[in-house]
Amino acid sequence: MVASRPSRSPRFCRPSNRPRNAIMPSSKRPAAPAARERTKPATPPSAPSKDLQVFANPAPERDYVIRFDVPEFTCLCPLTGQPDFAHFKIEYVPDKLCVALKSLKMYFWSFRNEGAFHEKVTNTIVDDIVRAIDPRFVRLAADWFVRGGIRTCVTAEHRKKGWMPAMRIDLPPAP
Repeated sequence: MVASRPSRSPRFCRPSNRPRNAIMPSSKRPAAPAARERTKPATPPSAPSKDLQVFANPAPERDYVIRFDVPEFTCLCPLTGQPDFAHFKIEYVPDKLCVALKSLKMYFWSFRNEGAFHEKVTNTIVDDIVRAIDPRFVRLAADWFVRGGIRTCVTAEHRKKGWMPAMRIDLPPAP
């Protein structure tokens, strides 16, 4: 004689009279929770700005180099309106003031919808940095990505009148 097993259902399942693989009609399915759309703040947390904020150089008695790497610069081609992309490398030796990074980010963002030639943008940025902080030295190397089969590299520099860098010292490798 074969003993029959009592049917067991896990505690977390409710008994149902519908077949195990039956699909519930959409009219009887519970409604999905309503998606909450994020509301736009009255004042955005950040926005593009041409205003370069500055702070006092913490070591004005010493020459030292500050480097910024900006791999995602975007503006528009003034002739076609197509986006232009560049990788900027900025090096500067501050004098009395330094550029605040957050404002530099917002400053670069402000070019996103502007049309300008590569050479103009590169030189404008150097001019604006000089106007904001009057550094001892600044160099901007702009590597503009290929468009029409041509890659453009533009380097612009500014050296404060009378400033001379200290001689470079090459040290032997550490043992």
